[in-house]
Parts: sequence; C-alpha cells; structure tokens
Amino acid sequence: MNIIDAHHHVWDLSVRDQDWITGPRMAPIRRSFCADDLRPAARAAGVTATVLVQTVTVPQETPEMLALAAADALVAAVVGWADLTSPAISDELARLAQLPGGQYLAGIRHQVQSEPDPDWLRRPDVIRGLRAVAAAGLCYDLIVVPRQLPAAAYAAAAVPELTMVLDHAAKPPVSRGDLGPWAAGIRALAAQPNTVCKLSGLVTEAPAGAPGSAFLPVADVILNEFGPQRMMFGSDWPVCLLAAGYADVVRLAAFLARGLPKTDQAAVFWLTAARVYGIGRSGRDAGEGGGGAWLLPMRPSRRSSR
Repeated sequence: MNIIDAHHHVWDLSVRDQDWITGPRMAPIRRSFCADDLRPAARAAGVTATVLVQTVTVPQETPEMLALAAADALVAAVVGWADLTSPAISDELARLAQLPGGQYLAGIRHQVQSEPDPDWLRRPDVIRGLRAVAAAGLCYDLIVVPRQLPAAAYAAAAVPELTMVLDHAAKPPVSRGDLGPWAAGIRALAAQPNTVCKLSGLVTEAPAGAPGSAFLPVADVILNEFGPQRMMFGSDWPVCLLAAGYADVVRLAAFLARGLPKTDQAAVFWLTAARVYGIGRSGRDAGEGGGGAWLLPMRPSRRSSR
C-alpha cells in the first residue's frame, strides 16, 4: 500500500536549539535529525512522500524547510510557521511563497498547545490571521490539547473557507484517564466540515509499552466522527522515537485501520494527505494512483465506518 507520512520533523541543534526538548524523558531525541535519518525507515515502510512540519515559532525555520523540500524528493509539502497575529501576515505568506521551494508551502502551524490562554484561537487578531491563511490557498494545522478543542471548533466555524488539520487527535489521554471530555471536544470540532484529523502522535500519549488495543477507543472516536475521508496518517517522527520505532508506528496505524474497506484505508494512508496538502500540484509525484484525484478540492464528509 502506498503511504504518505503527513507529519514529521527535522531539526539541527547546531543551527538553533529546540528548547522544548528538555529533561531525562526527552533525552533520546536531544540530537539533530535530518531527512537522511528518516529515509531508510520511510522507504522500508512503503512511504513515498512526507509532509515536513514546523517545530519552533521562529521565522527562520520555514525558509529552511522550503529549501529542504526543493532539494529532497522525499518531502512533498511543508507546514511552516508565520505570526498569525501580525498585521502583515498576508505579505509574509506571499513572501514565503516566492522563496526557493515556496511552491511546497502547504500550510501554517502555531504552537497553540503552549499558549496559556485556552481561548487563543478565538482572538480577533488570530481569526484575521487564519482568514489570511485561507486567502493564500493554504491550510492550517491545529496543535492543541483537549481543553483547547472548543476554541478550535469556534475558529473552524469562524473561517469556513479554511481547511483545519487536527494534529495528534488533540493529544487524548490514552489509557490514562476519562476520554469523555476529549471525545466531546472532538465531536464539536468534527461537526465543522472544514476539519481533518491526523492519526498521529498517539504513542507518546500512552503509557510505556501500551498494546495496540489501548489505542482502539481513541481510534474509534476519531474514525467515527471525522470518517476515513477526513483522516490522514502521520508518524510524528522523530518525536515518536520516545515511545516506538518508525515501523512500529506504521504497524499501529495499520492495526487501527484494519477493519476499514480498502478504499477507506487508502484515504487514511495517502489520499486525504495528498488532497489536503496539494501533493502533486507542485509537480512532485507521491506514488501510485491518478494524479488528477489529488487535485480535487476538499469535500469533507462525516461518514462513519466504524
């Protein structure tokens, strides 16, 4: 099966620090990671294209990622960072698009999970910035925790022309607590037809050594609420290495999607990512299948298959 990995990172600690990688638990990933480190594991897993996602809120990182995408055939799209609250956000997005590799800019992300205000996504200046992202033809990745889901749903409703991609299913407490409040937040967000969810980042939200069955309650919620046509696989490499190897993450996703029809599995593992991030429009082939299907505008449905 063809696979697009819709969520991974790279960083070079000799260029800039990653100040979120602190403490003994994070020690295994406190080193530099480049695309060449990912390539063998991705190739072995059947991954033919990836989406490179920002890690820090500095303006220098996005041009570097765009240049990497231009130079490396593995990276097919970039989700970068820009200051949504800036009055010059539209100009900045236009500048990024003109940089080397600018054609690979597919989306914008901000570390909302680190904002102390749970209603940050409701702020008028943020909503104005999100509208600028939509006007630029980009999507927006949501990196939030469960308490921020109501504000995410508000933002999705306020900017219906913008496709919003939920990273890591909003970090549910896998086998660590009551899923009820998280599930209610997911239902409210998924009710907005311009939203998509990544099957990603779950291994680091679970207790060490958790079996695949521990993730089934979470998978049931997101697959039922978003439907496979609004789901996409992401490894969250190299962060996933804190809990599991790359091949293990791919196998877990396959286990969680095993009951879906083949067409729905194809949506989860490559078609949704290709459509949402415009993979193919830049001229870089993502693998099997008709390229024309990737160019379809997003038409989300809330079809439940589980």
